[in-house]
Parts: sequence; C-alpha cells; structure tokens
Amino acid sequence: MQVDYIIVGFGLAGLALVEELKARGKSFVVFEDDSQTSSKVAGGMYNPVILKRFTPVWDSEEQLKIALPFYENLENQLQAQYDYKIPIFRVFKSVEEQNNWFVAADKPRLSPYMKSELHFESYHGIPSEFGYGALKGTGRIDVNRLLEDYKKVLDTEGVLYKESFDYEKLNANDVFTYDNIRAEKIICCEGYGLKKNPYFKELPLMGAKGELLVIKAPDLDINFLLKAAVFVMPLGNNLFKVGATFNWTDKTIQPTKEGREELLEKLNTVIDVPFEVVQQNAGIRPTVKDRRPLLGEHSEVKNLYVFNGLGTRGVMIAPKYAKKLLQFIENGAPLPEEVAITRFYNQAQ
Repeated sequence: MQVDYIIVGFGLAGLALVEELKARGKSFVVFEDDSQTSSKVAGGMYNPVILKRFTPVWDSEEQLKIALPFYENLENQLQAQYDYKIPIFRVFKSVEEQNNWFVAADKPRLSPYMKSELHFESYHGIPSEFGYGALKGTGRIDVNRLLEDYKKVLDTEGVLYKESFDYEKLNANDVFTYDNIRAEKIICCEGYGLKKNPYFKELPLMGAKGELLVIKAPDLDINFLLKAAVFVMPLGNNLFKVGATFNWTDKTIQPTKEGREELLEKLNTVIDVPFEVVQQNAGIRPTVKDRRPLLGEHSEVKNLYVFNGLGTRGVMIAPKYAKKLLQFIENGAPLPEEVAITRFYNQAQ
C-alpha cells in the first residue's frame, strides 16, 4: 500500500491532521491503539479567558476563528452534535475578585467574552455570597464521542489500524516502509505516548495526570458550567462532570482513591446538595513546560514530524496548528517560533 502519510495516534491532534489531509487530497493511514486516555478525561471546554487570573488565553482569538467552523463542519459531516454552547459562571470568593473582574472586563482582548455586569441570582445548591462573573462565547466539545464516531468512519474507509505502532519495524530510506505500507511522511501525535517514541522522546513533554468524576445530582439545576475550586459541567439527565486534578508525579492512567478524595473535598465546598459518584476517569495530559505545543520535523530524519503537547486546550489548539503544520510540510511555510520544536534545539546550543 502506498500512501502520502502515516499518522501515529488519534486524539484531537490526529483528528485535525486527518481533516486537513483530506482537504488537501492526501492519502493516509492512522495507527491508534487507545493506550492514551487524555481525550477521554478532557473537559472539552473552549474558553478564551484564564479564570484564575482573568487574563487572555494564549492565541485564543485566532484559535477560535478556526476551531468553531472546524467542529461545525464535523457535525455536518457526521450528522451529530458535538459542540454544546454553554456559558461559564465564575464564583467569586471576595469583593477583591469582583473588582478584578471589572478591571479585566474593560480590557479590549477580554471584553468580547466577559460580561461586565455581575450575577447574583440564587441557584439551589450553590453557595454564592459574592455572586458570579459570566463568560459568553464559550462551549463544550464532546471530544470522546467525536473521536469514537470519526474512528468508525476511518475504519469503514479501511485506513484505521487498531494497533500500536512499532518503531523497530520502521525503515527510513527515500520513503518510509512499515510492513506492507510505503509512506512519504509520518506525523507522530501520540500524546503522552511520545515518551516511548525513540525519535522524539527527548522533547520536554511533561505529563500532568488528571482525574474527573461524573456525579448524579437531581437537585442541582444549572444550565452553565460552574467554575470554583473545581468545575461542575452539566451533561444532561442530572449528570455533571467534575474536575479536575493535576498530578505531576503519577504517570499511571488508573483512577486513584487520592484523586477521588481531592475532588470530593473540593466539590463539597462548591455545592451543598446530595449527589452520588457514578464514574471516575483518569488520563495523562501531554503538556510542555512553556505551555505551547510541539510542532516540527525531526532534526536528522527527514519527513518525520511531530504534533503534540496540546495540554488542556486541545479543542482550541488542534485545528489551527494542524493547518500550520501541513502548511510547513506541504508549502514550506515557516512554523511560528513559539510552537516549533527548534525552540528547544536552539536553547541547547
């Protein structure tokens, strides 16, 4: 089999790459072994404001211009809903936080997303002495369902290999050969699995383990995402996603008692209605120390590329930077220095 590309890994990065390759009329195969679970535990929110400090998310305006039409197009293709428009309410803990919100909401980059008026509505089960600040233009992508639906399409098309990619079987000459596949180019987007990739394992990818709960709370009636010590996201049918933890030392993907207890302790400071835990999930977020993705070509092996490090904002980052990577590969357009892997090569010199 002769193809233009092999894609290794199929999370949000792999999905965005496949869509861009299809738009360019390129042939490809995808290897996916479901070993990485970061997409399964992703909150999936797109939000251009860092709610801890009331500052803009890096490059968020440009990312959203590309991401929102991207997901709308996928909904049309697959005849399903994945983008759920939902406001975010940030609970204030003090008058100082209220004042900081007002200051931020007047800034040109933030004013389109931050409502200047405060909200003091009473919601059953949510203590809120100082009220809320509300964001607009935000939403949630059902990442797990989207990826599963898209993999069914790839499977039907005969381009999905449900197996691990064995780099020891890869031969790189004028073209790459792998079993009966000949490919001109390879793009690696395995998430935290990149640490086992012999070509790119030295890149400074860090893993931040995240754990999430799904709870059932019939008395909690909110149609917005609540952000406080944890986020509480409505899923429908009295179900809510609660998260998330950040653990920089545990690299296993199994849910833990410690993660559950941390989430429950924080959740009990946010809501005061009865609930039951119906599910707990864990995964390793692929993050980079400078909080920017990793894009580029291997320093020695030509036509071998990486697209990784999307961290907690993959739903926003993936569509734009898949385009950037393919423009770099196919058209010779330079990569933005802040996302190119050469930024770490340059530091080492």
